[in-house]
Formats: sequence, C-alpha cells, structure tokens
Amino acid sequence: MASFTAPTFPHPGDSITLSGASPETLALLAQRRSTLAKDMGEPGPSAEQLDTLLRIGARTPDHGKLFPWRFIVFEGEARAKFGERLEARFRDIEPDAPAERFELERSRFLRAPVVIAVVSDTDETHKVPEWEQILSAGAVCQNLLIAAAALGFGAQWLTEWYAFDKRMKSALGLQPGERVAGFIYVGTPQVPAQERPRKDPRVTRWEE
Repeated sequence: MASFTAPTFPHPGDSITLSGASPETLALLAQRRSTLAKDMGEPGPSAEQLDTLLRIGARTPDHGKLFPWRFIVFEGEARAKFGERLEARFRDIEPDAPAERFELERSRFLRAPVVIAVVSDTDETHKVPEWEQILSAGAVCQNLLIAAAALGFGAQWLTEWYAFDKRMKSALGLQPGERVAGFIYVGTPQVPAQERPRKDPRVTRWEE
C-alpha cells in the first residue's frame, strides 16, 4: 500500500482559507460511485486512514453544535461475531428460510474490511429542529463516502433490515431515541464500479 499522509485538521479558532478552485475535487465528486459491498475486499483502511475517515465524516453542518450522531466501528473478528448475532436473530424471524439465507446473514459484515455504523442521536427537547439533527447524520454518511473515495477505497451506504430491528438495535447498544442512519462499508474494490442511469436534477426557479 502506498504511504499515507494525513491531512491537516484545523483547531478551534483557526482561520480557514480555502485553496481556491480544485478540479481534482470536482472530478472526484462528478465520478463518485458506490462500490457494492459484495465487490469489496482487502486491504481496508489503516488505523491512521480510518481515523482520518472518521474525522472527515464528522466535519458536517451541525446546527447548534450538537454532534447528534456517533460511530460504531466493526473490523477484524468483531465483524464475524456480529454476523453470528445477525444469523441468530434472523433464525428467530424466519426459521424456515433456506440455508443460504442464514449464511448470507452470518457473512454480511465480512463483505468489507471495515463497517462503520453511523448512529443518529437526536435531542427532541433542543430548540434545533429534530429534522435538522437527522439530516446532519445523513451528511456524515455522505462525507464518509466521499472521504473513502478520496482515500482510494470503495464504499457503500446501506441500512438493511437489521438497522430497524429492535433486538439488533439493542445488540448494537443503541439507546432509546437512537437510530441507525447507515452502515458504511469500506474496502478495496475488486471490480470497477459501473455507472448507473441518473436523471437530470429537477430544478425550478422561484418567481413571485
């Protein structure tokens, strides 16, 4: 793997001067495409790259400076152990499912070297609308996708059934009011991602 130099992050109170136009950034955004989790493999991000990924993920609009989200990282053996929990829970839900479905559940988190759960943690009593807090967690997920691409990795934002299952939310350690905004799978693409059909943006211009 090529050597990695972490970017410089500003400190509170620092003046931030943008470096001007960045064609490279525009090209990355214009061509960003999710890599399917099933098409990922090793290597995953190093400890330093993962730290950078999470810190960039956290640099999102956040009205009120609430930080209404947190991360749960799955790597190494933790992926297989969580897969065992997924399989066990799915057997409770659909005991008559075919064997290959149980295998799928057991191996879900093994599809990528690293899986990052982004947990939305809103404060309904705060003056900042809950919807804005939820949107901030969504922005975290998108930041992770873009940062992963900039680091040279593939990434995919998924939820799937276990993001909404009460028992699996408990297994994740989610507290009342917390919700999974997404599981971000990160790894090295094994095949090139294929562009999908996209519609032109729907745009209107308001006139009084």
